[in-house]
Amino acid sequence: MDNFISFFEHVNENTLPMLWEGTLATIYITFLSSLLAYVAGLPLGVLLVVTSKVGVHPIVWLNKLLGFIVNILRSVPFLILLIAVLPLTRAIIGTTIGTKATVVPLFIASFPFVARLVEASLIEVNEGVIEAAWSMGSTPFQIIYKVLIPEALPSLINGAAIAVTTILSYSAMSGIVGGGGLGDIAIRYGYHRYETDIMFLTVIELVVIVQIIQAIGERWAKGSDKRLKLVAGRGLFGLGRAPWAGE
Repeated sequence: MDNFISFFEHVNENTLPMLWEGTLATIYITFLSSLLAYVAGLPLGVLLVVTSKVGVHPIVWLNKLLGFIVNILRSVPFLILLIAVLPLTRAIIGTTIGTKATVVPLFIASFPFVARLVEASLIEVNEGVIEAAWSMGSTPFQIIYKVLIPEALPSLINGAAIAVTTILSYSAMSGIVGGGGLGDIAIRYGYHRYETDIMFLTVIELVVIVQIIQAIGERWAKGSDKRLKLVAGRGLFGLGRAPWAGE
């Protein structure tokens, strides 16, 4: 017991407010970056699917160009990208430290990742559903927003949970250059000052945040899956309402 208490020797009345402020900063950085990443990555992912050779509106040269850009950005490790875009961050934000400055490299690193997640989700849509929409005279745009996205929604939501947790881990790494949040606290106290107990608490908080995001994503994805609703409504082998479906 004494060893356990002595492990947290650096925890005092200022620690919890500091960790709370760092948690809020991390959540702000993560969700703002995720929002911006999806603003750019979602339409980019749709374009990658639609303009492919087997897409609903093939434009091969555009597909290859977009794929090349996405692959280039995804191939750069985040830590290197974080440092490489410091001049761009300074030009846009006016500074290279703090929570707002962290959003720029996070956005650049994450929107290509989001685009690939969206592409992977849309590719999973059954070709028969798309062909049925074609046969009824649907336009490519109608197929995108009435068939592709609704049919892929559960997979898109699962992908979003993965994307947000990945961006959260990136935000922690940005603490190396003073990006703010829990990563910054872990670097300053856990690494530079050897206060392992503070770093341990930041790791616990990051794990808890990831678990919450993943749980919300999984629950939301299941709730939006029409196949699960159909099985729950018909019951096993279509013999009646499933016992787990509720009243």
